[in-house]
Amino acid sequence: MPDFNCTVCGESFSLPQSTLDRFPGWEPKYCRAHSPAKKATKKPAKKSGSSRSRSGGRASGTQELDLTLDEVLVRFADGPTTGVFTDGGARPNPGPGGWGFVHVEDGEIIEQRHGHDTSTTNNRMELTALIEAYRHLPEDAEITVYSDSNLCVQSINQWAAGWKRRGWTRKTGPIKNVELVRELYELHLAHPEVSLEWIKAHNGWRWNEYADSLATAWTRATP
Repeated sequence: MPDFNCTVCGESFSLPQSTLDRFPGWEPKYCRAHSPAKKATKKPAKKSGSSRSRSGGRASGTQELDLTLDEVLVRFADGPTTGVFTDGGARPNPGPGGWGFVHVEDGEIIEQRHGHDTSTTNNRMELTALIEAYRHLPEDAEITVYSDSNLCVQSINQWAAGWKRRGWTRKTGPIKNVELVRELYELHLAHPEVSLEWIKAHNGWRWNEYADSLATAWTRATP
């Protein structure tokens, strides 16, 4: 069964492929213990003191903060200072969405880009962010690309080679967003010194939060 990582606790969990096939484009983000549906049956907990770091620390939990780029830079300071950080998502899923990436070296922004799609899914935007990031990098780049989509990372690092050998098919059914997965995998192969790693969403790393702000920039744009 495909494995995922809970964006709340970071623990790995599995779901049957038959369940995933019922919801094309869906990437599970919560384990059973942290499922929003389960929380909805409980009384809301009383708010305690401040839940967010004010001076460069980690934000508690993994909630969507919807911060501007400037607000991210003021609030967060943790995490790697070199890497390419990507993010993407749709609101609702499926629905309109956006993607973004930022390339930093020693804390300095080398490049940042973002885009918007009027009808998309979380997975398509996550894949698009990674594709655009790899396109930006020279083929001899030696750097780490970070994504908070474990599905995308596992697809490229673990499964894509086998899918390619079988003509981009799998025993359990069609590969979702196969055209994007194929493009990303070919870009990954063309950048042999670039590593692709999963990171927890909203973990308080400055450039991870910055990529999230790029991906949601469309929601703050003036009509």
